[in-house]
Amino acid sequence: MYIILALISFAVLAIYSVFNLFNMYVTFDSLLVQMGVIVLVVMSTIIVARYILLIIFSILKTIQKTSDSNIKFHTKSHNYKVSIIIPAFNEEKVIINSIKSIMNQTYSNIEIIVIDDGSKDSTFRYAKILEFNDGHRSLKAFNKKNGGKAVALNYGVERSSGDLIMVVDADSELSDNAIELMVGYFQNPQIGAVAGSVYVKNHDSMLTRLQALEYIEGLNMVRNGQAFLKLVTIIPGPIGIFRKTALMDVGGYDHDTFAEDCDLTLKLIEKGYKIDFEPDALAITEAPDELLDLIKQRYRWTRGILQSIRKHKKHLWRLKSDPAMSFVLWYMLFESIFWPFFDLWANIFFIYISATTGASTFIFFWWILYTTMDIAGALYCLILTKEPLYLALYAFFYRLYFITIINVSKILATAEEWLHIDMTWGKLDRRGS
Repeated sequence: MYIILALISFAVLAIYSVFNLFNMYVTFDSLLVQMGVIVLVVMSTIIVARYILLIIFSILKTIQKTSDSNIKFHTKSHNYKVSIIIPAFNEEKVIINSIKSIMNQTYSNIEIIVIDDGSKDSTFRYAKILEFNDGHRSLKAFNKKNGGKAVALNYGVERSSGDLIMVVDADSELSDNAIELMVGYFQNPQIGAVAGSVYVKNHDSMLTRLQALEYIEGLNMVRNGQAFLKLVTIIPGPIGIFRKTALMDVGGYDHDTFAEDCDLTLKLIEKGYKIDFEPDALAITEAPDELLDLIKQRYRWTRGILQSIRKHKKHLWRLKSDPAMSFVLWYMLFESIFWPFFDLWANIFFIYISATTGASTFIFFWWILYTTMDIAGALYCLILTKEPLYLALYAFFYRLYFITIINVSKILATAEEWLHIDMTWGKLDRRGS
């Protein structure tokens, strides 16, 4: 009931705000300002429509999952062997907790493969101490020369014997039933991969709490909505399971982008595989608690996504022959380029019209539109996931502070990718909190 009321309130306020933004078009004499208002209204309509559709699809996916008893049945009747690969580089602060969370899984038929990618700390030694083999479960640690995450993942896949390949980042911890919840989806032969939910575990500052809200609302809810169409755009590094034959079919991981997870997901969609999402399979990860680390992380994510789009750009215009792939690429372009540039331009435009016309009401309606959207989405996600409701309060700062920072980092990444400026991986230092 609360979710429905929140969505109705959001829809009414959103329509009211867009209507008033458009009405203000006639109050300006300057042609330049009038054109700016039209751009704002058009883009706002697209953004609001996208948000409403994602929430609707997310609700439909939740209803679909609740009514689908086959997934639980398949989980119990098909004992797939799952190989869990953990690539690691200088992760001594977090690797033990990550491994133990996998050893505690309720699913029994697993093998754990840790690939130490030339760490300079005690990562390999800590993983090696935990090695075991009891006939049903096993853990094996390998050490190799540093070659990057994609190379480490392929190294692990080559040494795996499972029907399914699960990839878990070394700084992530899984919920005990994560694997059990995800394997049932693979009874559908069209499913090439299944993503899980990613949550932030360190809620000790405004920055990390804003990221916690972003992961719940901006990532997990979006994936849940995309999963209604079986078109999840990115299998996240902290938690994802792949059909091994599908992984082999697309040639495994490539190391020519800084977003190997995005590139692999696109390769699977290109081959016609469906990508699903299990919201109750959780990976808890440590978010950056310093602003500069956050900017570096999002800079790398954006450049990696743009590299992946450019790699598959031939599908952008294949709307008739390959609609799924074309739609996914345009969607990613919108989120990575169009929206960030529009957001920055809109902020500059507001400052301009405020200084030249004194139209503070215009800014008020704009703020109402996006803040209402963020609060409605936050409440829906927090109630659904049973996460702390106090995070919804951060929606008031989410758009003005957090999203602006993220969008600026995306714009800088886009500019440098366009200019082919070299970059490095930029690994985050984990706190082990």
